[in-house]
Amino acid sequence: MNDPVLRLTGITKRFGALVANDGISLTLARGEVLALLGENGAGKSTLVSILFGHYEADEGHIEVCGHPLPPGQPKAALDSGIGMVHQHFTLADNLSVLDNVMLGTEPLWQPWSRRDAARKRLLAEARRFGLLVQPDARVGSLSVGERQRVEILKALVRGARILILDEPTAVLTPQESESLFATLAQMVTEGLSIVFISHKLAEVQRVSHRIAVLRGGRLVAEADNRTPGAVTAGQLAAWMVGHAVSAPVRAPAATVGAPVCMLEAVSTARIGRDRLEGVSLTLHGGEIVAVAGVSGNGQAALAGVLCGTHAPTAGRVRLGDTDMPAAPAERVKRGVARIPEDRQGIGVVGDLSLWENAVSERLSMPAFSRRFAGLRWIRQRAARAHAQRIVADFDVRGGGLEAPVRALSGGNMQKLILGRALTAPACEGAHGATAHGAPAARLIVAHQPTWGLDVGAVAAVQRQLIAARDAGAAVLVISDDLDEVMALGDRVAVMHDGHLSEALPGGRWTRASIGLAMAGERAGDSAGESASERASERATEHPGAQAAPPPRPEAAA
Repeated sequence: MNDPVLRLTGITKRFGALVANDGISLTLARGEVLALLGENGAGKSTLVSILFGHYEADEGHIEVCGHPLPPGQPKAALDSGIGMVHQHFTLADNLSVLDNVMLGTEPLWQPWSRRDAARKRLLAEARRFGLLVQPDARVGSLSVGERQRVEILKALVRGARILILDEPTAVLTPQESESLFATLAQMVTEGLSIVFISHKLAEVQRVSHRIAVLRGGRLVAEADNRTPGAVTAGQLAAWMVGHAVSAPVRAPAATVGAPVCMLEAVSTARIGRDRLEGVSLTLHGGEIVAVAGVSGNGQAALAGVLCGTHAPTAGRVRLGDTDMPAAPAERVKRGVARIPEDRQGIGVVGDLSLWENAVSERLSMPAFSRRFAGLRWIRQRAARAHAQRIVADFDVRGGGLEAPVRALSGGNMQKLILGRALTAPACEGAHGATAHGAPAARLIVAHQPTWGLDVGAVAAVQRQLIAARDAGAAVLVISDDLDEVMALGDRVAVMHDGHLSEALPGGRWTRASIGLAMAGERAGDSAGESASERASERATEHPGAQAAPPPRPEAAA
């Protein structure tokens, strides 16, 4: 390999007594893909924030192409050729693609905008890397995959030579992921260097040349991944969490119970791109129904209708034999537990303590109110003991019971929310079931339940959802992760543009058929076509598109 384009030496960052990064040294070569792995709280986000200038390291230094990178200056990072594509896109939906790409690239005192030159540069970079876009399209009208292209082009137009990708396939269909991998292969051929952050180990093995693993703020392992099979997913998982990790095994549901919840021809008003259009679904006790789909196709409306936060404009929602109004407190009272997609915005109250968040949403459920609530007060000792059980059972790290929840990392917030939904009061048993085997909730609506969690936490959460099913709960899992959908779903349905397919037994779906349904194609239309045939057909229709890459691109010399 040639001299590194990026060198991190002895990077240390402390937040009070917490050492987030502890003497981390890494290099990145020209035309290389370096995967950065680690469990939640391992220090990945802190390290990347230091690299991009959002934080300043307490010790250590960074060099880009042999030149020192000034610490704590995002503009210096951009000027040095470092670009970042965040998992949550930072685009203005009401502006065009070109306007989004140009934002921040021209000085305020410039008397006119050089739009023609910017358009030419945008189209040149798009052709160079096969990132097909329409410069005048409004970003709000684009698919998730198209928006990601815009984010990548923003960085490339600004001259990025080192690109940081944070969970880049988290919200993509399998077909869109293939397109992204083709783009990465082309970038490597052109000499760009990539830091690839992902919890999906199969993707990491596929696209990376080297893998670096963080645990507890330290660099614990580096592996050369240029030779197929040089490192296994099991090895990576063990390095990440410190012990071997086994995926949960979902046995077929022993007994499927009576219907718990029914949606009958439910439609909702459109909020952005999200809506429901004549959706019908029956959820039974003792089974998991998994819903796949690209984010923004109605999943948030589906979860909202079930939890009472969205009111249908047509159709009805029944819980047991009762028609339910759009009243969240009434749903909780009747045993509906939710794991919302937006954990920070609506999943927790950031300024309340961990123990207060652990019980607050469940207090209107009789089993909880009897245990934790008096006439006008909370029984704090019992509530704290309940919160401590959740912390222990779900491995919530990063703060004591009195700490405000906003101090937790996103992954640990998610584990707290999961524990709140799945844990019954101590007097009624543990791990989501009462002493008589009844679940902590009749219906569990889990929207992106493992989003942002490391491989060990994902396995633990999935086991908890299966345990809740086995205890008799009806479980709805809404996920962008096809591996999760196929691993958990006794029945699987696909959502596209507000419509929900029939929920079929999981074994009747393949990854290809789910991916096509996520893109709006009927599975039967392409049952006999292979993925490569579909890709060839799209390449013919769009000559600028890249073919699917080999398992791993060759690093540039």
